[in-house]
Amino acid sequence: MELLAVLAFALYFAAAAALARPLLNATGVVPRRAALVTGAVAVILHFAVLFGIHRGAVDLHFYAALSLVSAVIAALTLIVNLARPIAALGIILFPIAGVFLAIDEFLAPVNAPFQLDWQIKLHVAIALLAYSLLAIAAVLALLLATQERALRSRQFSAWARTLPPLTQTESLMFKLIAAGFALLTLTLLSGALFVHNLRAQHQAHTAILTLVAWIIFGVLLAGRWRWGWRGRQAVNLTLLGMGILLLAFFGSKFVLEEILHRRGV
Repeated sequence: MELLAVLAFALYFAAAAALARPLLNATGVVPRRAALVTGAVAVILHFAVLFGIHRGAVDLHFYAALSLVSAVIAALTLIVNLARPIAALGIILFPIAGVFLAIDEFLAPVNAPFQLDWQIKLHVAIALLAYSLLAIAAVLALLLATQERALRSRQFSAWARTLPPLTQTESLMFKLIAAGFALLTLTLLSGALFVHNLRAQHQAHTAILTLVAWIIFGVLLAGRWRWGWRGRQAVNLTLLGMGILLLAFFGSKFVLEEILHRRGV
């Protein structure tokens, strides 16, 4: 698995570098399709490492969970780029996936996977998709803020010039938020149905913070529909909601496992 991890790490950075070459006005630019194919191979190898370690079982300990979420985000980044080319997403997110893979494979302690029944696996799968979609939306929010700043100052960097028109970036961000919000709703519902005794499983903080994030994204979508919220207001609420989601899952998980040394899904 170490060889696959090294290869995936290298391909992630190769794909990001290929997508970034136009920003550097480099000659011999690699076609975008080739860069995305390289990223796709990296994602496949990443999942092979994740599911090959325990013969298909899923490890949801802190570092393994970071690696898994980053792999899902990288896969969704490829899908988003098929629908609307935004090279900046791959430039940012592919190296992050590579770094988290390397940390989990070479630096993190080896743990036995959690034993989960199918209901909890379904709940986790929905949550992973929700977090990943909303994480990509948060990155788009940062790119949107960059575009707006460039428009106000009338100073367009190479980075800003590679982004789609501002309205397209904003439209894609809200589509991802809407999809992520729907999945986050299913996450809360499946958690209420399948996760019993939250306090015993150390999930109370995660559930409460996830609910707070759900409210924030719901208010944002309602404001967009009713009053046409956009710009800085939309960016701030998106980043706030995503920040709370990160705290809900990874913040709680870090404290639980790395500081308190307790086991929890």
